[in-house]
Amino acid sequence: MEGIAAEEFFHLPVLSREVIAGLGVHPGGHYLDATVGGGGHSRLILAAAPDVHLTAIDQDEDALQAAQKQLAEYGDRVTFVHTNFAAYEFPPNTFHGIIADLGVSSHHLDTPERGFSFRQTADLDMRMDRRQSLTAADIINTWDEVQLADIFFKYGEERLSRRIARRIVENRPFYTTTDLAEAIAYSVPKKYRYGRIHPATRVFQALRIAVNQELKSLEILLEKAPPSLVPGGKIAIISFHSLEDRLVKHGLRNSPLLKVLTKKPITAQEDEITNNVRSRSAKLRIAQRI
Repeated sequence: MEGIAAEEFFHLPVLSREVIAGLGVHPGGHYLDATVGGGGHSRLILAAAPDVHLTAIDQDEDALQAAQKQLAEYGDRVTFVHTNFAAYEFPPNTFHGIIADLGVSSHHLDTPERGFSFRQTADLDMRMDRRQSLTAADIINTWDEVQLADIFFKYGEERLSRRIARRIVENRPFYTTTDLAEAIAYSVPKKYRYGRIHPATRVFQALRIAVNQELKSLEILLEKAPPSLVPGGKIAIISFHSLEDRLVKHGLRNSPLLKVLTKKPITAQEDEITNNVRSRSAKLRIAQRI
């Protein structure tokens, strides 16, 4: 998918008021957007005060291209880096603020060929960084039953993980999102099959986390980011499920360099939830370099 239009990728940045207020963006500051996506939060940071500089990183090439278009008017005040934040070389004592939005962008969910969603038929891919080789199909078709059950339970919090893993191993190979989702649906009791949440939802979350090593990457971010802040600089992290939020909560609290500013996570207000349903599950935690 080459040369994607910026407006196609652009999605509403969640908790944007709270992020800008929490970071305390000031003139001449240098900020890091560790998950630039379509550039939503970055644009607000750059517009919040004069002469702000920003380093924008993303592991997804489509995201980076979209952000370059969105932020073109800011010229050389923005530096773009194509990398996963876990692989980024965080320069010490550099940033006045760091933002990481851990949510999967609506672009990923709405672009069938990326394989993140089972709403339409697509290859089982799920790679955020398409330079890596491991795909969701590799995991589904080659990992053993115990490994599959473990990731479904650990990363998807799926109680029927063993049952689903057994069904997958008996019926593989699977190559498309819809075939896998259908097999999962038929492996659970009928009463779960037609509930509010599709039976494959948690398994697809688990696969995405495993393919992209999301929790491991988050642990690395929480370790490497604090020394990169200047004293008084702030880090703001938005998570979307309990596994991430737990890591963020403990990672910020246990860092000897940080003072946590949010006793409880900040959540979206009603007006934002009305405009952007995705924001309902967003949790923002902020800490400051001491």
